[in-house]
Amino acid sequence: MSPSLPLITYSPAFTLVPTYECFNRCTYCNFRKEPGQDEWMSLEQAEQVLREVRSQGVVEILVLSGEVHPRSSRRSAWFQRIYDLCELALRLGFLPHTNVGPLSREEMAQLKQVNVSMGLMLEQVTPALMETVHRHAPSKQPEWRIQQLRWAGELQIPFTTGLLLGIGETEPDWVNTLETIAQLHRQWGHIQEVILQPHSPGTCQVQETAFPIAQLVHVVTIARQVLPSDITLQIPPNLIPTAQGLWDCLNAGARDLGGIGLKDEVNPDYPHPYDAELAQTLKQAGWQLSPRLPIYPQYDRWLPSPLWESVQRWRNKLTQPAAPC
Repeated sequence: MSPSLPLITYSPAFTLVPTYECFNRCTYCNFRKEPGQDEWMSLEQAEQVLREVRSQGVVEILVLSGEVHPRSSRRSAWFQRIYDLCELALRLGFLPHTNVGPLSREEMAQLKQVNVSMGLMLEQVTPALMETVHRHAPSKQPEWRIQQLRWAGELQIPFTTGLLLGIGETEPDWVNTLETIAQLHRQWGHIQEVILQPHSPGTCQVQETAFPIAQLVHVVTIARQVLPSDITLQIPPNLIPTAQGLWDCLNAGARDLGGIGLKDEVNPDYPHPYDAELAQTLKQAGWQLSPRLPIYPQYDRWLPSPLWESVQRWRNKLTQPAAPC
């Protein structure tokens, strides 16, 4: 590939799911199981899986979980399992990134010790969705999620957030959500990426329609205008059905394709493209696909010393481009 081609980044990733159980019941979810109806992943199971993927070029371990209610008697055990999985991933040489729903400030501070970055989808800040798709999803209260982004800034945690598109929101809602993210970032400078994720119904949701890709391009354009230039826009390539749609989103300002691995746990009916296949698709339009770490270089100084050392070892292994804008 020509080094002069502009870069599109992605994270070579693998997802660990401690549990699919979740006390929220979002109407569009492709992920959850009822509380008490899922066996939690053990550390032994996780270690076996992680040892198997060490030879596959994986850098990031995304710890993604359904949510155990904050007042549940099992909350402490759930949180400890998440912490232990991150610690295990670090011990085996990976870089953990955790996204497990809203956490307390104390939980976030603890996870900072074993994560190079963290994330939580803001989705949409309009409270109107609490009367529709989030009617039975208490932790989707916008203020809870906004508070999470505030705490991440206060704690100096490199953070990823994003919008979920096509769940009943309006264009002004997109702008309000983006402006909220922009305001928080201007205060703390901690938002690495904003994901623009089109809702894509699973096979059990045959009456729903996918978010139109032409509209996704429009959202990318708006986001690039509203957000500070040092926040990277991320789009999921497995949810964009055509090469032209992907190219249009990139031309509108998206610069990252997120974690690409064996399975999209949130959208299991939409497999990730192979790296080589995706690289060829991008090359046809004049882009170069480049792997990155789950933490951007400008945030390395926020890491505790052991994590900083792990990240520097990976930077020496992996040519790390400057964060695209």
